[in-house]
Amino acid sequence: MAWYRRSKLGFDTICRYFTVPKPPINQLSKLTSASNNPIRFPKTSPTGYRYYYVDSRQVRHFKPRGFKRWIDNPRNALIVVLVGSGIGVTMYFGNVETIPYTKRRHLVLLSKNMERTIGESQFQNMKAGFKGKILPAMHPESVRVRMISKDIIEALQRGLKKEQVWTDLSYGSESGSASETRGKEMLMAMTEETAGDKWEGKDEVLNDMWVDESRKKGTDKGVKSATAHLEGLKWEVLVVNDHVVNAFCLPGGKIVVFTGLLEHFRTDEEIATIIGHEVAHAVARHAAEQITKNLWFTIGQLILYQFVMPDLVNTMSNLLLKLPFSRRMEIEADYIGLLLMASAGYDPRVAPKVFEKLGQVSGDSALRDYLSTHPSGKRRSKLLSEASVMQEAISIYREAIAGREVDGFFL
Repeated sequence: MAWYRRSKLGFDTICRYFTVPKPPINQLSKLTSASNNPIRFPKTSPTGYRYYYVDSRQVRHFKPRGFKRWIDNPRNALIVVLVGSGIGVTMYFGNVETIPYTKRRHLVLLSKNMERTIGESQFQNMKAGFKGKILPAMHPESVRVRMISKDIIEALQRGLKKEQVWTDLSYGSESGSASETRGKEMLMAMTEETAGDKWEGKDEVLNDMWVDESRKKGTDKGVKSATAHLEGLKWEVLVVNDHVVNAFCLPGGKIVVFTGLLEHFRTDEEIATIIGHEVAHAVARHAAEQITKNLWFTIGQLILYQFVMPDLVNTMSNLLLKLPFSRRMEIEADYIGLLLMASAGYDPRVAPKVFEKLGQVSGDSALRDYLSTHPSGKRRSKLLSEASVMQEAISIYREAIAGREVDGFFL
């Protein structure tokens, strides 16, 4: 019979839970004698919980029991807004940096050590992925690329007025002084004009007037360029035997060049143009900036997903935000790289033709100015030929080949 008693006890408990409580008889008699109003019982929900409570004077209170939610208090909401704003302002001004030469200010949330760690990790993964295709250190192409890279890195040192705080490349040869014969091999890009291909300076995507405006504003305010991320770098150069027409510089000073690029660009000036451009990405911390921008883009997309179709949000964010920012960073790297190669003793007037040729090799198209991460080769060539930075680069180049080094041209 024990099971019967346990079952009955459970059944009685459930019945009491769902039964509306009734006031005691003596309380009913007191309420009847005190007032002629009909007796009102506390209203309850179907689950037995009341939506309001009745005090001793039979006044119904619809205010919920217990403590209020902290956000319902205007003072708490104000504190949250002030604290959040303070954190946001602190994060912005604590992580905003000024890019050398262009003086553009950008927000980078990624720390310098983390950026360097990511670059070294990618470099190790790349070496493992191309195992067996990496040219030995004494291969002629490897030695040649390393010597050109050494010239570019030394030019970077002069442009930043820094002491030699990074380690040298892994070869012992010293590059010779710049000579006049280097410029004889170049292709005179500035003297060649394409009929019917007039560049409009008001192009919204590739307008470079922001460079002059940013430099003027930075000079007037006396802002200091951020160069701490370049200190203590261990520069490494790697040449991969692959037909891919590409080269890049990972954060942390890891330069990678593919032999497919060397097949199309044979002169030292052409290779210096490409390497200078890639090193400029590391100078401007474009990889870390892109990671920060992608974070904000993702947050904005998640918010817009609640109101707009995700496909439309992704398409518009790419066309209006991600791709234009990426093209602007490429133009910025072109300008910085132009000064680097000029300071290294390589004629900068060959650079416009290099980018035009690079566009032809990679399948250039007018749509690349709007639908690609890189501008078209023709537009890059036109911008470099007509920009004021070309005159600065030529002046630096002439001083370099004359044996007079120009210091601090980035600052």
